[in-house]
Amino acid sequence: MQSIFLILVLQLIYVPFLTLRTILLVKNVTFLAAIFGMLEMLVYVFGLSLVFSGKQSMLAMVFYAIGFGLGIFLGAKIERKLAIGYVYTTINTQNKNEELVKFLRNEGFAVTIYIGEGRDSNRYKYEILTKRNRETELFQIVEHYEPNAFIISYEPKSFKGGFLLDRMKTKHK
Repeated sequence: MQSIFLILVLQLIYVPFLTLRTILLVKNVTFLAAIFGMLEMLVYVFGLSLVFSGKQSMLAMVFYAIGFGLGIFLGAKIERKLAIGYVYTTINTQNKNEELVKFLRNEGFAVTIYIGEGRDSNRYKYEILTKRNRETELFQIVEHYEPNAFIISYEPKSFKGGFLLDRMKTKHK
């Protein structure tokens, strides 16, 4: 029974490593991804050897699968906490909100404003690139100043140039 518990624990370690390795590869952080990959394989091989070496093979396989499923939840939770990378956020409002723009800029967000034609009137579009770990903060600020704003964010794969990167490095490490 002790090996069954160990199999479950190993899966709760293995699957979050797998999740983080995959995300790091997508974000092009290859050195750290390689380290996670090595650790992942050590845990994987050890866990799998426990599954196939015991008398309780069927029960071990069931716990292996349960651990895998629980590990997915744990890995996703860890990834959300780490929030690696950047988000590109677009905010659309009916009126230009100088107070919102001033507050965002004072908080270290770089804001670019465009005026566009909506169906019934002009619309104001704010573009913001920020670290992903500040996305929730950004949404809360916008919600406070513009509760009816339309907000959408994307994760850019790559970008180059501009003063924003140096500003983000110095203001919010």
